[in-house]
Amino acid sequence: MSERLIPYQPMDLAEPADLVAAIRQRRGGQFINLDRMLLHSVPIAEGWNHFIGGVRNHLSLDPKLRELAMCGVAVLNGAEYEFFHHAPPFKKAGGTQAQVDALRLIGQAHFPHEIFSPVERDAADLTFQMTRNIQVEPALMKRLQAALGNTNTVELVTVIAAYNMVSRFLIALDVNPEDHPPA
Repeated sequence: MSERLIPYQPMDLAEPADLVAAIRQRRGGQFINLDRMLLHSVPIAEGWNHFIGGVRNHLSLDPKLRELAMCGVAVLNGAEYEFFHHAPPFKKAGGTQAQVDALRLIGQAHFPHEIFSPVERDAADLTFQMTRNIQVEPALMKRLQAALGNTNTVELVTVIAAYNMVSRFLIALDVNPEDHPPA
């Protein structure tokens, strides 16, 4: 097992007290490794907790679409930590194990589109296009806007953009799932 370049902050970190309490409250009492890395910078941890907390907990977007996008970004960017944390909420929001398995194939020719609804297929395509190409086909955006409306389309785009940021942070700093050793 290799020693990590930047170590995680300790699980029992107590300061800054207000920020530590806010993060623990959002997480149900316990830090995850992502929090322990973010807490090296108070301004980053504060902003992240507020912004990502809003993306995770305060959108009108269907939670299944939100988690589908998060899982898709994770796979496309090779961020196993992200997938590890978002596949269970995807299933809780109505996704099936077959869909979880299928999300591992997002962006590939043999991605099983047929097991997703039309709006889920479009959300997967948007995730791929935003993550790999950055540019998005206008026809796809029109379909999503027609299906989801303005607010939920903006929220879906924001989820994909935000979780591309998350995956890049996780990969660059080698943040691993809590019960997995470093790669």
